[in-house]
Amino acid sequence: MKAYTGILRAKGPLIFLKAVPGVRSGEMLRIMDGETERRAKLIRLEENFSVAQIYEGSDGLELDRTRVAYSGEPFTLRLGPDILGRSFNGTGEAIDGGGPFSGETERDINGRPMNPMARVYPRNYIRTGISSIDVLMTLIRGQKLPVFSGSGLPHRELAAQIISQADLGAQGGDNFAVVFGAIGIKQSDARYFEDYFRRSGASSHLVRFMNGANDPVAERISTPRCALTCAEYLAFDLGMQVLVVLMDMTSYCEGLREISSARDEVPGRKGYPGYLYSDLASLYERAGILKDRPGSVTMLPILTMPGDDISHPVPDLSGYITEGQIVLSRSLMGAGVYPPVDILPSLSRLMKDGIGEGYTREDHSDLSNQLFSAYAKLTDIRNLAQIMGKDDLSARDRAYLDFGEAFEQRFLKQGSEENRSIEESLDMGWKILSILPDEELDRLGEERLNKTLRPARRAAHAGEMA
Repeated sequence: MKAYTGILRAKGPLIFLKAVPGVRSGEMLRIMDGETERRAKLIRLEENFSVAQIYEGSDGLELDRTRVAYSGEPFTLRLGPDILGRSFNGTGEAIDGGGPFSGETERDINGRPMNPMARVYPRNYIRTGISSIDVLMTLIRGQKLPVFSGSGLPHRELAAQIISQADLGAQGGDNFAVVFGAIGIKQSDARYFEDYFRRSGASSHLVRFMNGANDPVAERISTPRCALTCAEYLAFDLGMQVLVVLMDMTSYCEGLREISSARDEVPGRKGYPGYLYSDLASLYERAGILKDRPGSVTMLPILTMPGDDISHPVPDLSGYITEGQIVLSRSLMGAGVYPPVDILPSLSRLMKDGIGEGYTREDHSDLSNQLFSAYAKLTDIRNLAQIMGKDDLSARDRAYLDFGEAFEQRFLKQGSEENRSIEESLDMGWKILSILPDEELDRLGEERLNKTLRPARRAAHAGEMA
């Protein structure tokens, strides 16, 4: 390992170095200033200088006396089967008190997106235990399904609940793991997650990479890459079905913008770098299923929309790359509904091929289509009721109001630790749908009405009489 003395200048998370022949972009460096040592990664090579991203920040460096050692190796993460249950910071250092993690192999965290020709089309589902997601926007193995939230909405609680409850369903087996990448979170949020996971017992199948809001911005950039590298190892080396939850991708993009600004790059929309789309794609496209490998990587990135603006660059570009979205509603939260999933702008584009007979239940698709259709009509009827009053509405319109109240307060709303099976969610959906008269159920055929809905209506009526 060769070492050189002196740094040209430092700027925030970046240091500018004299050009050194034979080095490579992405190479790891050791920055030694007296008795302290920091890590950095080469991110730009020019004819007369190079730029490195320093993970611990450049504050306090004495430019003339600092020594820079070139490793010749990229940023790697140590991995092994016993990584489950461990907690790391954003650069892969153990922070759970269990001592350093030695592992049995090392992998470059800068993995490549999957080749489309090597992919297998995603099938089957991952159960979250949340009715609105499992029934109406089902998460499919190998899918990328982001959650669009806003400041003050309960995405933290939703993430903890999904991580703790998710599994492969009744017939899916137990080769399931979750990798959680927390990006730029507050200390109070970190304590909340640790307490929740301890209560739920989720730690045995969970790997955590925790990056705090006070940690260096360079670490924020490496956190999702460490999480995805770990997930790829668990899936494609150990044959596990892996769910990756990343929160908050907006914090990641803010870090990317800060580093881009320090590099004096020409900004794009709202100051974000022009390569934001390709950078996000390099992360999102690492999810999927490979033809010649066991296992799968499913991704649930969570992001906050500044000002609840869904056209903001982060949700806008994420929506182009991923296969649907789950949108949280501020109005539903105000009405006391948790989780406040706004089902009309939400969808799962791969859902149709991973549900139904052999996957969830043969009536799943019919129920989902009819619930969407009925709830879409509810908005106009509620607007009409505000003008005319409920008593002046027709019997049909009053039935829709009753349906909407039951749908939001019984189906969408559930406890933050309530774990519903797919059968419970489907049965509840049919009971609520039975409030509407048959002539309004235009997405159901006569066979489905006789086989599923009318028995659900009789059972609901018998329950009310009892």
